Amino acid sequence: MDYKSILSIFVIVLVLGNDVDANKSLQRSQRAAPEKYSTKYDNFDVLSVFASTRLVKRYGDCLMERGSCPPEGKFLKQVIPDAIATKCSKCNEKQKKLAGVMLQQLLLKYRPLFIEICEKYDPSGEARKTYGIDSNDNTDYDNYDEA
Repeated sequence: MDYKSILSIFVIVLVLGNDVDANKSLQRSQRAAPEKYSTKYDNFDVLSVFASTRLVKRYGDCLMERGSCPPEGKFLKQVIPDAIATKCSKCNEKQKKLAGVMLQQLLLKYRPLFIEICEKYDPSGEARKTYGIDSNDNTDYDNYDEA
């Protein structure tokens, strides 16, 4: 929730005073509409990044805090911990699809980076268990036909 939304809610509560029913109604409406991630990067061409080893390295270094971050990398770095913790409940359908494409590309073509990212952002392995991902799978996927 952004600053303006919080301020607006605060003003509404002040105007309504001690009206308990209004406060309960406001709380229910907040629970009914969970916060969502920004849609700013929903049309980002993820596959063009994975087509370039140089770009994958740049984004990987960003996520692992070894280098500077492009704007999309900064956003991703901020969102990953929450997305893992909430099982992407704040993601829209496009974001879920982009996450799937990123996982597929990392698993198939950049497994060492995938393992590094997992160790940093999912040290307990809960997300990998939830989605049935085995980071220790040493299968050679070089000739695998992508979905």
